[in-house]
Amino acid sequence: MKKLLIPILILAVVGIFIYTKAVGTYNQFVQTEEQINGQWAEVETQYQRRADLIPNLVNTVKGYADFEQETLTGVVEARAKATSVNVDASNLTPDKLAQFQEAQDQLSGALSRLLVTVERYPDLKANQNFLELQAQLEGTENRIAVARRKFNESVQAYNSNLRIFPNNIFAGWYDFEQKGYFEAAAGSENAPSVQF
Repeated sequence: MKKLLIPILILAVVGIFIYTKAVGTYNQFVQTEEQINGQWAEVETQYQRRADLIPNLVNTVKGYADFEQETLTGVVEARAKATSVNVDASNLTPDKLAQFQEAQDQLSGALSRLLVTVERYPDLKANQNFLELQAQLEGTENRIAVARRKFNESVQAYNSNLRIFPNNIFAGWYDFEQKGYFEAAAGSENAPSVQF
């Protein structure tokens, strides 16, 4: 009987250790995944803030009769597309994030074209409503950049934790998968050309 007691005790200790490690790892994955979900909500909030500012900006610009209608239409259409692409926090795959990012990049491009076109209208550039909306939009773009950076930091911590041994074994047991990152827009590695 004494000969069986030692192996049983060793197995019990090993079993308790594995169980404790498995539960601890699972809880750690849940906590970091929830942190990612919270950061994703912040990203969405900032993009929504930008989307909410755009109709006011467009309406302010519309007041100038000779303003290019095509530019305004492009902004409105890009906004509609950007707000129609929704990504659920529980499904932050690289493909879903790429779709979301592509729609947001198109909206950013349309807004950039609008702001460049505005340079030709000194009365509009001096309009107080336009200046306030432009300042809010610039502030929102900064908030978006900060939210995206924090989101990527959370994803990096989660993905790193997921891939280390023995967490990678437990991640497979619990069906935890890597999350996608926000990436720079295509062509952003090239500096814009400035001509005078």
